[in-house]
Amino acid sequence: MPPTRAAAARRPFAGLIAPALAAVLPLTLGSLALAGASPASARQTGAASPQRAERDGPHSFHGHQAAAPAPSALSRPRPAQAATRRVALRVEPLGDSITWGVGSSNGNGYRGPLGEELTGEGYTLDFVGSGRGGTMPDPDNEGHSGWRIDQIAGIADASLATYQPNVVTLMIGTNDLAKNDQVPTAPDRLHALVDRITAADPAATVLLADLITSTSAPVVQAEPAYNAAVSDIARQERDAGRHVGYVDMGALTSADLSDSLHPNDGGYRKMADAWNGGVQAAAAAGWLRPPTAVTGPVRSGVAGKCLALDGSPADEGAGARLRDCDGTTAQQWTSSAAGTLRTAGRCLDAAAPAPADGTRVAVQECDGGPGQQWRPYDGGLRNPASGRCLAAAPDPSATDSTESTDSTDSTDGTRVELRDCDGSANQQWYTA
Repeated sequence: MPPTRAAAARRPFAGLIAPALAAVLPLTLGSLALAGASPASARQTGAASPQRAERDGPHSFHGHQAAAPAPSALSRPRPAQAATRRVALRVEPLGDSITWGVGSSNGNGYRGPLGEELTGEGYTLDFVGSGRGGTMPDPDNEGHSGWRIDQIAGIADASLATYQPNVVTLMIGTNDLAKNDQVPTAPDRLHALVDRITAADPAATVLLADLITSTSAPVVQAEPAYNAAVSDIARQERDAGRHVGYVDMGALTSADLSDSLHPNDGGYRKMADAWNGGVQAAAAAGWLRPPTAVTGPVRSGVAGKCLALDGSPADEGAGARLRDCDGTTAQQWTSSAAGTLRTAGRCLDAAAPAPADGTRVAVQECDGGPGQQWRPYDGGLRNPASGRCLAAAPDPSATDSTESTDSTDSTDGTRVELRDCDGSANQQWYTA
């Protein structure tokens, strides 16, 4: 795999919280035809290995028969059912270079098509992680090229505490097998990692996938036993009452690889279908909980600068400025269940009925209106009603009564406003 990517020590702004669902049901994830397909059709692009066929047993998404009279096996919810279970998703893709997207033509890996599927089904989605890869609007992820299980375990606590996902998509172990690194104990390390994730947030859903097919000799030799252990780990976690779903990647064949280890675009699409099936099964079980609100500074892509309230918290209509990060109250912001960005009990607002390019933002009484909605977009925050992004004004001399020009600066005190989205540094925002 490629050399390890250095992850930025910063947190992309997390997704917004949806209303709470019903209490979590004590169900076990059971049979699920991924992406709505039957097990047979899911594998018709290539024959499944005998080892994989053997483990498609009681605890796989491909054949579990729940005991009567109250079956716990889950099927993918119909649209009418799913519509009643929508919850905002803050998804942390966690793993190695496959999570990062190596081998895909655009770097999006499975995350791109998965995002398209979930948003198409009506979910509000925010991918989170310390790295950004691919051309997709929300490229955040926690994929690290070349990393083993123990290396992911080394960052798990800090990563989960920072991003607070309500869904983790976990696939890891390829490099342990490919590098012949303590292969017999790899399942034990994986189990310990899953325990660590569920201990960090027992309400979060962990979707644990087995490894995709490979043509690398060491992986081919060790993968059957490892993948069987992955299924068993998920079963043990569920038996202990934890929200861990097993996702079978058996639909991929050697025709879906770009090299000996990584999928091509078609393979990543199949992976996205499998992950999506896992999300739907978790939703049907009542496992998905609204993501936790995160309060803290919102850091700019301009180094050392933070989003700051300009004036007293009591002043309705006070604007926002780019300031040196200092951790003061004026720089504390909270994502809310209504999709707003709050500080001191007020919400950041586009401050105009039809905001144009260069319109200032200000804090107003929270009313949940369209001017107070902010969604992750291209590493920043976008107001859907206007189609524009939150940005530090290109011209620091702009006042609250003037529009900024197109010059460039990062001066302390620069006004924050709406601009046409372009993904530039002054439109990047992170929480930490």
